[in-house]
Amino acid sequence: MLTLAQLTGFLLAALLITASPGPDNLMVLGMGMSRGRRQGIAFGLGCAFGCLSHTLLSVVGVSALVAASPVAFTVLKVGGGLYLVWLGFNALRSAGAVRIGDAGEADQSLARLFLKGCFANAVNPKVILFFLSFLPQFVVAANGHAALQLAQLGVLFTLQAALLFGLLGYFSGAIGQWLGRHPGAGPVLDRVAGVVFIGLGLRLIWAR
Repeated sequence: MLTLAQLTGFLLAALLITASPGPDNLMVLGMGMSRGRRQGIAFGLGCAFGCLSHTLLSVVGVSALVAASPVAFTVLKVGGGLYLVWLGFNALRSAGAVRIGDAGEADQSLARLFLKGCFANAVNPKVILFFLSFLPQFVVAANGHAALQLAQLGVLFTLQAALLFGLLGYFSGAIGQWLGRHPGAGPVLDRVAGVVFIGLGLRLIWAR
């Protein structure tokens, strides 16, 4: 089982990262604004549950590394730390512009929108790489059962993303209007995410 320190640190980081402006957030927001509240929720839940596929890949791949070589696992964590630092610098340099495009296609069923969200997230190589970099740093190898720790972390990430994306879809109209009136909100969230990414990356590199 995860320790309280693991759980608290992971959830705080996951919430900040999920809430920062990104393709998934803006697609959910655009879907809710253009198609309706229920459509936004369905698509958002699909995006969130698509994370389970990345969790599975992380469990299989990282667990194999742990079993094969602790050194290889350390290399993965350091490489992941460098990747998170790079993401953080990119977020700090971002203009933070929040653009909400038309998410509308022909009317689709809620089930189809859910599956569309799952697929969009599952095939995104950037999300795959992010999961391989993000989850392992919260694994305490000394506690054993690395696969179980990864699985728990992945499920927690999925659940908090489902909550945030669901709320985003539900309140999409009001949130879209607020963002339109506060164009500076995007850059602020990007800066917060950037600091979080860099902090996590450096922690991973130096505390390996």
